[in-house]
Amino acid sequence: MSTAPAVALSGRRRLSAGEVELLIDAHDRFLRGRPGGRRASLRFIDFSGVDLSGRNLTDADLSGSIFDGARLVGTCLVRANLFGCDLRNADLRRARLLRADLRGCCLRGADLSEADLSQADFRVGQVAVPHPTKGLSAVVHHARPGQLDHAVVAGANLDGVDLEGASMFAVDLTDCSLRGAKLTRANLKKARLSGAMLDGADLAGAHLEEANLSDAVLTHVNLGAAHTEGANMDGVLGEPSEAAMARSEELYGRAEANQAWCRGKGGAPAVLDGEDLRPLDQRLRGFRLSAMSARGANMVGMDLSDVHLQGANLEGADLRGAILVNADLRGARLASANLVKADMRGVVLGPLPLGADRIAPGVLQGARLRYAKLGDADLTGAVLDGADLRGCDFSGARLKGASLRDTDPTSAIGLEL
Repeated sequence: MSTAPAVALSGRRRLSAGEVELLIDAHDRFLRGRPGGRRASLRFIDFSGVDLSGRNLTDADLSGSIFDGARLVGTCLVRANLFGCDLRNADLRRARLLRADLRGCCLRGADLSEADLSQADFRVGQVAVPHPTKGLSAVVHHARPGQLDHAVVAGANLDGVDLEGASMFAVDLTDCSLRGAKLTRANLKKARLSGAMLDGADLAGAHLEEANLSDAVLTHVNLGAAHTEGANMDGVLGEPSEAAMARSEELYGRAEANQAWCRGKGGAPAVLDGEDLRPLDQRLRGFRLSAMSARGANMVGMDLSDVHLQGANLEGADLRGAILVNADLRGARLASANLVKADMRGVVLGPLPLGADRIAPGVLQGARLRYAKLGDADLTGAVLDGADLRGCDFSGARLKGASLRDTDPTSAIGLEL
């Protein structure tokens, strides 16, 4: 009786569950530098329907393999070679594909929600297509661009990716980060790009006909050479106006006066309601801005690391993609603020003592926290009633006494109450 491994009609070899485990375990030992380790070389394998969720396949060679309908939820594929792979309908939610080789890869209908695809390579690849009956013994080579038609990539990180000429018809890129992405000549017809952050993206020759770009961030983007007929551009955020640029020094002066007030050296809390603060860029890092009022201010993408904002009023402020790492937000009011994809790791948003028996809780009521990072944050007693928590990462956060009425905790990550 023949003991040769089964070969699917696709020409790819099918491994048993035991073989897969042995190879992945050996790869894990290789990554850890332990005896018996061996880098996984799993080329031209049929992984259709296989569950590899949560496995570490960093630097693995998976080129030419089929993952149709496979589960790769949270799988680490950093720098993995996925050249020419078929990942149609694969579940890649929260997968890490940093710098992965995805040339000529087919991701049609795949779910890449919240995946990290930063600096991944989607360029055109020369793909070997097996003969339908002869398999790999007779192949035809043809150039194939990256294919993401109808894929769901909502909330994912695609910063710096090369998607030149990619086919992305009706792809869902809602709330994605595509900063510095190369999208020249990409087919984005009918794509959903609502709320996407496209700062510095190259869209020359891109086809955006009938695409939804509502509320997208398009700073440092030239749409002049793109095809935008019928596209929804409502609420698109472009460059700061000349007036906002001209006011930047005046606004910075107000921030300096706020800092002086915090240090007991005169000054006064800054009033920056409705202002476009983006021209200040990183100049407010580490500033003492307690009691500042910036209701409805535009702070998209700003670096506010280590800033002191105790008791500040940021209600309705636009803080999409802002960096607030280790910021002190005790007693701050962020009701209805837009914090989509904000980096708030390590922030302190607990109660602010106001007297012997009075405290002011941190307030995020009705805030949009989709895909925000709140790892290791202190949210003790915080009010998050009605907040949108989809894809928000609370891993390691402290939420003792926090109020989460009218929220969906199951849509968040690492939310342990």
